[in-house]
Amino acid sequence: MAKADTKLFNKASQVVLVRQDDRTVLTMANDFRGDPKEFAVVIPVPVVLKKEQIHIGDKALLDHLDAYSAPRLVEYFDDDPCSVVLYDRLAPMAAASPAPRADSAARSKSLGVTIEARYTVGEYDILILSAQQSSGLETWLRENGYRIPAGASSVLTSYIRQNLKFFVAKVNLKEQARLGYSVLRPIQVAYESPKFMLPIRLGMVNADGAQELFVYALTRNGRVEATNYRTVKLPTGDELPLYVKDRFADFYKAMFTHQAAKENMSAIFTEYAWDMGWCDPCAADPLSADELRNLGVFWLNDPGDPQRGTMRPPIPIRPGAQNTFITRLHVRYDAAHFPEDLVFQETSDRSNFQGRYVLRHKWTGAGSCEAAVRYRAELPRKQEREAQSLAALTGWDITDIRRSMKLAAPQPEPVAWWQRIWK
Repeated sequence: MAKADTKLFNKASQVVLVRQDDRTVLTMANDFRGDPKEFAVVIPVPVVLKKEQIHIGDKALLDHLDAYSAPRLVEYFDDDPCSVVLYDRLAPMAAASPAPRADSAARSKSLGVTIEARYTVGEYDILILSAQQSSGLETWLRENGYRIPAGASSVLTSYIRQNLKFFVAKVNLKEQARLGYSVLRPIQVAYESPKFMLPIRLGMVNADGAQELFVYALTRNGRVEATNYRTVKLPTGDELPLYVKDRFADFYKAMFTHQAAKENMSAIFTEYAWDMGWCDPCAADPLSADELRNLGVFWLNDPGDPQRGTMRPPIPIRPGAQNTFITRLHVRYDAAHFPEDLVFQETSDRSNFQGRYVLRHKWTGAGSCEAAVRYRAELPRKQEREAQSLAALTGWDITDIRRSMKLAAPQPEPVAWWQRIWK
């Protein structure tokens, strides 16, 4: 009936990481606001990419992946306690910069910057750069029309020391007009590297406050977690007051903020981990094999790797499954709490997890059996537990919650005679 997708959060970037062995396909959908001619992205990459390793993706695929994996609110209905038949029901879902100068090659060389490759892919002009020192790279970027914020030099230095290259993309306005796209499409790159990581520090240099990042890791074997930060699962399964149905967006944003604060803004949260072949309950249909391939899942229907002379026994999966495991990670980060790039590992854990929150409608029948009497007597305590759960998850004031639920303040428990003996 409702889902907490990325539209709830401002400044939210989405990244899909497809990973098997040393092979990675990275899809980046950046939250950019402004004129497309002002857009540029600089991303450290481990190798010089060939043009064929760069692709322009379809934002609709990320939207589908987001909807499929989003934390969800589900609705159940208490049955007649006098009846022995019980059932649950899931409610339906609610549904360009200046051109380079003629002497740019000589100038680049003097700054210690090498243009390793230059491509136009879709609506983007792309450069692959290497640099000897951060000051030279920073100067080159400024001279070529890129606005580099203060503080970038120290971050660039750390990437140069790791011998990383720099993937630089900006919008080619003529190509964008010719292709007819009004929004910036995701950029996809495929490469090989033993490092399973995502560089985030450079993006924090010009960030206006904390950033939201959603990582959808698609792997063959199991769940993905960070190795250099704590990865924790969001609270899930709590029963909440019915009025949250009309305030699910407010609830989820408050809940995530409260949980991030409890972890001192230093943890990565698992919101979903599931075999892509199915879902229960489904916030959206699982992605098809074609959609997964377009996101870079290269091992579908491929039991081996002829180029490496290896054959893999197929992983046993249920009929119709896509042999792909998705892990959805959500991190709110800033430079103070996330001083390092994100480093990941794939685990063999294929157990399912979802952020799932429950509304349970009370039975309102007129039955008078003993079970119905007990059921009605328990309702006030049940509603108080729902109020306490909501307060604990979000940090909202319990008095305000009770008022919204139209609950009377709970009566204090009677004091037993022995509780008055010792103080």
